Amino acid sequence: MSNDVSAVMPKILARGLMSLREQAIMPRLVNGNFSALAAEKGDTIDVPIPADLEAENVTPGSVQPAPSSVTVEKIQIELNNWKKANFHLTDKEMMEVAGRDDFLPMQASSAIRALANAVNRSIHAEYKGIYGTVGTPGTTPFETDSKDATNARKLLLKQRAPKENRFGVLNFDAEANALDLAAFADADKAGSNLTKLEGEIGRKYGINWYSDDHVYRHETAAAGTPRVVIGGTSGTTLVADGFSTKPAVGDVFTIGSSSQQYVVKNATDLSGTESTLIIYPALEAGIADDDDLTFLASHEVNLVFNRDAFAFANRPLAQSSAENGLGNQIMSMTDPETGLSLRLEISRQYKQIVWEFDILWGVKLVRPELAVRLAG
Repeated sequence: MSNDVSAVMPKILARGLMSLREQAIMPRLVNGNFSALAAEKGDTIDVPIPADLEAENVTPGSVQPAPSSVTVEKIQIELNNWKKANFHLTDKEMMEVAGRDDFLPMQASSAIRALANAVNRSIHAEYKGIYGTVGTPGTTPFETDSKDATNARKLLLKQRAPKENRFGVLNFDAEANALDLAAFADADKAGSNLTKLEGEIGRKYGINWYSDDHVYRHETAAAGTPRVVIGGTSGTTLVADGFSTKPAVGDVFTIGSSSQQYVVKNATDLSGTESTLIIYPALEAGIADDDDLTFLASHEVNLVFNRDAFAFANRPLAQSSAENGLGNQIMSMTDPETGLSLRLEISRQYKQIVWEFDILWGVKLVRPELAVRLAG
């Protein structure tokens, strides 16, 4: 390959990485503080989960007491997402890349957008483990007031989510409603006129608000008149009958008159009208035989969360000796601000040069109590 290609390559990669930083919204909002060592698809990363502690009385004495034993739970994230997007460059575009500091060819920008969309969607898809829900299914949040924001804040407090590093991600309809609210937009109430000037909600009620067009819609599958079958029900296992359709992973429900919400993590096929559900969190005390199950209707899954609810691991791709022997040029780069790693590979084909970005990552909802759904 010509020296011109080698000279353009780091510029394309650096500008692509900057564009990825701007467009990949969700990775900037979740916990991504993990090693940046090169890896391959299928590798796993251990994420430590802090244990709850209780303050203890201090009793002075001549012998220091033994420290309490604490077991730190670890959850594994698999680097199971490896996506690519390729593009072609004309000679004119290559010259513009070399001559202009801010130029990113249209097709290269489109490739970055495709990768950013895939990353954002993968993080949103983890919503199925979130049980806490506020808002009204079928009603877009913030239609008349800011109660949805304060209710989300209240539920996070009840679920003991830290007050710092809280984020809200809305679909465009919910964001438009919020921007029309005086509590968000009027300078005398919001303390700033930036919402009207920039069209961004910013920080309100201790939550930094963003919009994203990858917010999922959850279609509730459970149907019928389900009731608890107390036999076999305990902990995170719930047996229920009266289903005409079994629940799906991500369905949210309450039991009896309790306001505690649960999410379905797995459900066996119906045996008649009965199904055994694996749920989260563990069942409250006092669940009784024949208690009704009330399932939340289908809804848009806007999210409000503390950054530690999700763990996102993005690694530079390991380069094999086989790849080096093919004559391809490969370069990886990591963004020092976000930790996002991107690789650019150039391969010579018949009468053409193909440029290709690829990215390797894994994501998991590791602490569902630190997140809530804002249904719409």
